[in-house]
Amino acid sequence: MSEPKTPVNELEDYLCGWGAAFINITLTFPINKIMFRQMLHGIDSQRAFLDLKTEGIRYLYRGFLPPLFQKTGSAALMFGMYEQCQRLISSSFPDASPLLSLGASAIVAGTAEAVLTPLERIQTLLQDRHYHRRFANSFEAARELRKYGMREYYRGLTPILYRNGPSNVLFFALRGKVKETFPQTDLAFGQLLSDFLSGAMSGAIISTVFYPINVVKTQMQSRIGPPYDSFSAAFGDVFQDRGCSWRKMFYGVHVNYTRALISWGIINASYELLKKICFHQPVS
Repeated sequence: MSEPKTPVNELEDYLCGWGAAFINITLTFPINKIMFRQMLHGIDSQRAFLDLKTEGIRYLYRGFLPPLFQKTGSAALMFGMYEQCQRLISSSFPDASPLLSLGASAIVAGTAEAVLTPLERIQTLLQDRHYHRRFANSFEAARELRKYGMREYYRGLTPILYRNGPSNVLFFALRGKVKETFPQTDLAFGQLLSDFLSGAMSGAIISTVFYPINVVKTQMQSRIGPPYDSFSAAFGDVFQDRGCSWRKMFYGVHVNYTRALISWGIINASYELLKKICFHQPVS
């Protein structure tokens, strides 16, 4: 029987998830901003890049603070709660199916991540050029949303819940399977590369599958005040605005795929590396 974890070790997955996301968001924020513009305005990547270039370096990292808090908090909850739920299920229901344990743990973690929706909401507003002059920073945007009550902070919660749980299930199911396809090695660099590639491939596939949900979520969160449309109504509006074309619903998917390859590769590799360096855990 394995030794029980100390209070510090109980937090290791939360801390390593936080650190991995911090490394990632700092490196990939500009790429994410290009993808966001394509989602919101239905334009190609060249046009989105030129828009950012025209706005200049002053606005390149505008809106950085909310995703920094949101992504680091989300990754901390994703990895931390997943591992904690796995341990709880294993100790309480030792005969539970591994697949059931994985699915339940991943969905609980994804649902917990949704508590950070207000940060994702503010990020959307700050990245939209239509609000550049209206909001100077995250605090001004948060103060404006307060006029409409708590509901405004959690606008877009439904698509976030649709996305988080299922995508977590796929990520934790895929990353191990993908890693098993690579040659085993005792070299530190080889293990790091294997973790990067398994995270990159899993993340890219998942982000592509759920891309239309993110498009609708972005449209819902780019508005302030009533009316408050349901997810189905918002999806119908976006689909109609894009000429009832599924191809246009995937505008920006190529940048999204590239960003996900890099982001989830960095997150997965950083997470495993931080566990090994900070807590002397073997790379999984």
